[in-house]
Amino acid sequence: MGRQREPSFMSIHPSDKPFALELRGIDKRFGAVHANRNIDLQVPPGTIHGIIGENGAGKSTLMNIIYGFYSADAGDILISGEVQKLANSKEAISHGIGMVHQHFMLVDNFTVLENVILGAENGPLLKSSLHDARKELERLAKNYQLDVPLDALIEDLPVGLQQRVEILKALYRGAKILILDEPTGVLTPQETEHLFHIFDALREQGVTILLITHKLKEILAATDNVSIMRQGAMVAHRKTAETNKEELAELMVGRKVRLKVDKNAAKPAQILLSTKDLTYTDGMGVDRLKKVNIEIKAGEVVGVAGVSGNGQSHLINALAGLLIPTSGSITIGQTIIDAEHPCSPDGVRQLSVGHVPEDRLNMGLIKSFSAEESAILGHQNRSTYNDKVLNKPKVITQECARLMEEWDVRPQDPKLRSSLFSGGNQQKLIIAREVDQNPDVLLIGQPTRGVDIGAIEFIHKRIIELRDQGKGILLVSVELDEIMALADRIIVMFDGHIVGEVSCEQANEKILGMMMANIIPDELSKSAAGQTTNGGQA
Repeated sequence: MGRQREPSFMSIHPSDKPFALELRGIDKRFGAVHANRNIDLQVPPGTIHGIIGENGAGKSTLMNIIYGFYSADAGDILISGEVQKLANSKEAISHGIGMVHQHFMLVDNFTVLENVILGAENGPLLKSSLHDARKELERLAKNYQLDVPLDALIEDLPVGLQQRVEILKALYRGAKILILDEPTGVLTPQETEHLFHIFDALREQGVTILLITHKLKEILAATDNVSIMRQGAMVAHRKTAETNKEELAELMVGRKVRLKVDKNAAKPAQILLSTKDLTYTDGMGVDRLKKVNIEIKAGEVVGVAGVSGNGQSHLINALAGLLIPTSGSITIGQTIIDAEHPCSPDGVRQLSVGHVPEDRLNMGLIKSFSAEESAILGHQNRSTYNDKVLNKPKVITQECARLMEEWDVRPQDPKLRSSLFSGGNQQKLIIAREVDQNPDVLLIGQPTRGVDIGAIEFIHKRIIELRDQGKGILLVSVELDEIMALADRIIVMFDGHIVGEVSCEQANEKILGMMMANIIPDELSKSAAGQTTNGGQA
């Protein structure tokens, strides 16, 4: 029996103008994987249209078809009412389609101006191209609130300005339909708000935006319409003003999802891990950590907030034994770790510390390994898996199958290559591996980065269960909603030092956003005056 189609957006697009973008029956397979299933989509011109769905729902495949990276096996793409064959991204760009990828496509040691014209020079004489581009970019920046220093090197710009460069690149190439993939993942709340103002300016000038994000709050705040994908199919369309988080989450997952994290007040006990003036200077002489003082107690979640690149990664890696302190110390139980007494990652694990790395693909697992091999990484020499000469293949398979069942890792196939699992299932496997060793302290980096909403619900629930079992948890996340939902105390970092600390009761996006920009809000300034918070710098 065929799937009943949702009503189209014709009711909100009554004019005779054609849709800016229309998809009819788009279908795409990769071998046995049916990535896109007979997808229809209609996007009115000058609107912001959200596309949401779990990992593996087919969003990226669909966007790559629109942008010309992939060719559909069947179906048509219509731009302004005309069927177009987009064999590659160059053709997509020529028809006014631009894309800002989640990971920016910029050359770090080129200027903004050089990055924008790269591949779009108007002749062999670069000087002429740069001159013409400068005038056009100044016009675009004024029209769309995209001010950025054109002669600055990309590597010297914060991520918010780098993103503006990517948008300028697309507009410079004539984009009238702009696809943005997870555009707020590395932005502060204030930068996100400004990005939404840019969206409004683009919309007012007639630009059509396709916004791909897993953040339902941003979908509701920024879009006019939203389409929901599940298992490769387009399952629903909604006017944004007529829906809510709960309905969208249920449409994405196919069941009701609890969006609120249920937890009782923490009952912190003894200190399990602490740092004293922890400092780390990298090989280039840059101070990445500056006299950081923190404590992690049994039975609490300590959140670390900050814009990506402000020391959070170095902090969690130093605590995990991946970096040797330049000065200061780390105390785990009765063991002191410093420059003269370093400790390897395996040594830290022996001190009952588990580590879920921020970058699961490069540090958490090996993509070419089977799931069962990734499920023992870092613990492969333990007697459970190894008899000092040879490993125990049957035991490893059985233990991986047990973890997969307990943590709802899908598919439950220990022999399947790690790269073939979705991001959420890879993450659950890594967390399961670390938790299964029953550590006293758990260091968790970006627990739900790129993870779909169903897996987020599951992971959040398990983190609170671990806290209530008496584990001390350090949680690093760029997602403020996640930090505020899970943490009992929140430490904010900027440029390698601790700006301050707030309780979960005090925390809100405004306060945390200001602190992430190295500003002490008025609400905290009185209590912070003349003192430091838990050893941090006020």
